[in-house]
Amino acid sequence: MGAMATSTIAGTLHSRHLHCRTLLLLLPYLPIAFLLVDGGGIPTTLDGPFTPATRAFDRSLRQGSEDVPLSDPRLAPRARPPSPEQIALAASADPSSLWVSWVTGRAQVGSHLTPLDPTAVRSEVWYGERPASADTVGHPHVARGSAEVYSQLYPYPGLLNYTSGVIHHVRLVGLRPSTRYYYRCGDSSLKGGLSDERSFVTLPAPAPDAYPRRVAVVGDLGLTGNSTSTVDHLARNDPSMILMVGDMTYANQYRTTGGRGVPCFSCSFPDAPIRESYQPRWDGWGRFMEPLASRVTMMVTEGNHEIEPQGHGGAVTFASYLARFAVPSEESGSNTKFFYSFNAGGIHFIMLGAYVDYNRTGNI
Repeated sequence: MGAMATSTIAGTLHSRHLHCRTLLLLLPYLPIAFLLVDGGGIPTTLDGPFTPATRAFDRSLRQGSEDVPLSDPRLAPRARPPSPEQIALAASADPSSLWVSWVTGRAQVGSHLTPLDPTAVRSEVWYGERPASADTVGHPHVARGSAEVYSQLYPYPGLLNYTSGVIHHVRLVGLRPSTRYYYRCGDSSLKGGLSDERSFVTLPAPAPDAYPRRVAVVGDLGLTGNSTSTVDHLARNDPSMILMVGDMTYANQYRTTGGRGVPCFSCSFPDAPIRESYQPRWDGWGRFMEPLASRVTMMVTEGNHEIEPQGHGGAVTFASYLARFAVPSEESGSNTKFFYSFNAGGIHFIMLGAYVDYNRTGNI
């Protein structure tokens, strides 16, 4: 690390358990300082340069907190089908493109389920550099993408299955770097099928003197009282981008029937035939993150709590992680969502998860 920094990465870590995962930040143009700042907000690159500072962990902070119930207004459904919910943004390989993801329809939990048809609803994003009229689509550009449904299936007596709502992913292209865009997503052919208008600012173009103003790094977020404090802190500091480095929902701390999450699943349920998961926690997490993730790009990598085995012997894994998140794997030359890379100004990020299939090779 250099003694002086011209950019700041603000790291916020909410940890329930400590696990190993790899996050590589390749910084070809600048030294970076990780700063802990006394009082107030986290400074921006415009306030620097700074002398690096560290501070010991404050053990007086509360450790552990109760899970937020799905009945909480922040986790409960707010949009009625066919309106989109769980809207989130993700960077593509460079700032001229960006992913928009959302969910329509209702997820189902039970023994015998009929998945929704992902072809029955369009995947559209209408966007432009100016706000649109409230009573029309109004934006000059439209992009269309794909949709899918995933299931979490347990062939064991007493365990309930899950099938998701329709998960949409649309990639916008031809964007201008460092520019605010306004957008609505959904299906314009359906009454109430489009979201209300949101906006985002694209990341800066790769250059030796252009960097994201503020990057937040978060791991082991979960859905607890501490999680709400962490996300509130993120929102107050207005990040340009969020790196979510795994263990997002802790849905696998629950039985398939829901109820109360536990700190140690195998300790509490030693006779369970498989490590279970309560997938509606994922839907609650998507709604919880939407106010921030629908305006700031959020880049993810998986942790052990995303494994979520299903089927006989747990042969299928990571179904929720792979379906719910759009990442620039194809754009960056990767053959898996478990690792990929992208540019944000003068920084090249490599997201390398700890669960890459080493029997195959791919290029970043």
